Amino acid sequence: MHRFARWGTELLAPWVWVLGLPLAVAWMATGRVGPTLLWGLLVAVTGSLIPMAVIVRGARKGKWDGHHVTNRAGRAVPLLVAGISLGTGFVVLVVWHAPDEIIALAASMLASLVVSVAITFGFKFKISLHAAVAVSALVVLIFTYGPWAWVLLPLVIWVCWSRVELGDHTRSEVLSGAVMGLVVGGFGFWAILAAIQG
Repeated sequence: MHRFARWGTELLAPWVWVLGLPLAVAWMATGRVGPTLLWGLLVAVTGSLIPMAVIVRGARKGKWDGHHVTNRAGRAVPLLVAGISLGTGFVVLVVWHAPDEIIALAASMLASLVVSVAITFGFKFKISLHAAVAVSALVVLIFTYGPWAWVLLPLVIWVCWSRVELGDHTRSEVLSGAVMGLVVGGFGFWAILAAIQG
């Protein structure tokens, strides 16, 4: 069970979801390969690859306890880097007139980062980012592609369970992350998109 949990944590880590989700949303928004790669990869690189590169490098230098940064205090720099990187990408999206769906996705991701920082350091509570990102991605895909996206629910359950099984989070931390992902990341995407298009 421990090995199965480890696979869930690694294969369904936040950076993996954030790498694929923008491409999926961009494809539905544009329907063309070129724009999908342009807009999707812009969000994927600024929201996933750049922050993850900093996290991995910091972990190798012993700045935090690993590439999942399970110690709450160690999350300050990774979250700051993620905010700056994604924020830069967001500005580019707006200036270059990216599709509304991509702008809404990046905005909801930024909102999720802000709320994560507030919970992590304001309330000193180690919310599960694995759970938050997985649930957020599921909800965004449901809004984007319809009910068929529910087939991904077992993956979300797997990664949420894995965080508790590995002892990296308590049930309340995972549940809180899931709720935050649902409200801020998922329904936040829907609300921002509605505001942009309305």
